[in-house]
Amino acid sequence: MTDTQAPRRGETSRVRLWVILGVAGLAVAIAAWVWLGNAGQAKECPVQREAAEAIDMAAVGELAALNGTGEGRGYATMAFKNAEGTDMTIGDFKGKALLVNFWASWCVPCREEMPALDALATKYNSDAFMVLPINLDIGAGGQEKAQAFLDENSFANLPLFADDTFAAFERLKQQAVAVGLPATLVLDENGCELAVLQGPAHWDTPDGEAVVEKMIELVS
Repeated sequence: MTDTQAPRRGETSRVRLWVILGVAGLAVAIAAWVWLGNAGQAKECPVQREAAEAIDMAAVGELAALNGTGEGRGYATMAFKNAEGTDMTIGDFKGKALLVNFWASWCVPCREEMPALDALATKYNSDAFMVLPINLDIGAGGQEKAQAFLDENSFANLPLFADDTFAAFERLKQQAVAVGLPATLVLDENGCELAVLQGPAHWDTPDGEAVVEKMIELVS
């Protein structure tokens, strides 16, 4: 026969105390985890549903695939370099609505889209708006290949900006913003996302121009 002895009153109190402390500690840990998770997902920009909807409504016909977002993603710190190798960010263009196009010289749809983007830039680039192409050729000679493509086609308003680390686009993939090239971000004057287009578009059309004019209107 096995003896079972009831714990003394002091022992019972200590057990209860340790249980209470353990539960409290777990609660604190859970609260901290939730808080840190929310902090990690903190939005860089305010939610802009009305502006995103305005872009979405303007995006018809040739631009019907453009999707208004305005969920709070911001890209002011997104880094790349200019043709001289100087470090730059989206924030360097603060004050302008930006049509940020990610492209690569090996991407056939990208190459086909560039003349339309150049035409758009030629007509609309100003203090209020800019087409900002960011090249993603990586590896040895990547930027030289990109510059050669731009030179061969004599684009008037598509200078070389490049991210040969591919970090900018990796961020878009991680946030499920884009999965392939070309991809275009519609950003407000603070580098905040208003819309996203996955794939090429005929930007030099009345439909493309309507989107740009709405972007400029929102900045004004």
